[in-house]
Amino acid sequence: MSIDELIRGRRTHKAYAPEPVDRATLEELFELARWAPNHNLTNPWRFRVLGPEALAALKQAAGPEAAAKLERAPTLIAASVLRNEDPVTDEEDFAAAAAATFIVLLGAHARGLGGYWRTPAVLRAPEGRAALGIPEGERVLGLIHLGQAKGPDKPAPERAPVDEIRSYLR
Repeated sequence: MSIDELIRGRRTHKAYAPEPVDRATLEELFELARWAPNHNLTNPWRFRVLGPEALAALKQAAGPEAAAKLERAPTLIAASVLRNEDPVTDEEDFAAAAAATFIVLLGAHARGLGGYWRTPAVLRAPEGRAALGIPEGERVLGLIHLGQAKGPDKPAPERAPVDEIRSYLR
């Protein structure tokens, strides 16, 4: 599959088979993420794969209503970025970590897996951050849900036409 097909074919999935993504595949995805564009090679991204205890702690912090959404996928990964005191580096690192997170999703899609990038409120709360061991010196990017997607792919939603998002400057 070409990179164009991968990008256009990736979808958000919210229903998964129960089997978790194996560690070898996760390691392949994190290896790919290391190649995200990153000015000064600060490698600011951090990925934490949730085990049963971390998931239970996060569900406890989220409360009963939000906890159900945390059970959608068999594999959850918290993505975060190290903060930098220099505002320019901090901004560049945030963009690099977001790119690395997308690489994980795209790599998963290339391997036939479904994915879902969420930014649940619990990850912005001190209790949620503590449940996953995310220190104050990191900014949370979100939670990546991964697994074997159930059900057919939905058609791609329409996107803004290129003429609305692109301009050529003189």
